[in-house]
Amino acid sequence: MGKLGVTEILLILGIILLLFGGKKIPELMRGLGRGMKEFKDASKGESTPSDKIENK
Repeated sequence: MGKLGVTEILLILGIILLLFGGKKIPELMRGLGRGMKEFKDASKGESTPSDKIENK
């Protein structure tokens, strides 16, 4: 058990594609990116522009 090879990565990506479909994956990745950005900003103590708009 260690590193993933190319075959394993392709198999995982194929299963994800079958489960979620091609139209849903970009939306999921966009949401994941936003979540990671919010987490990073929160850990630094910075407020995001959306927080400033909601607080008005």
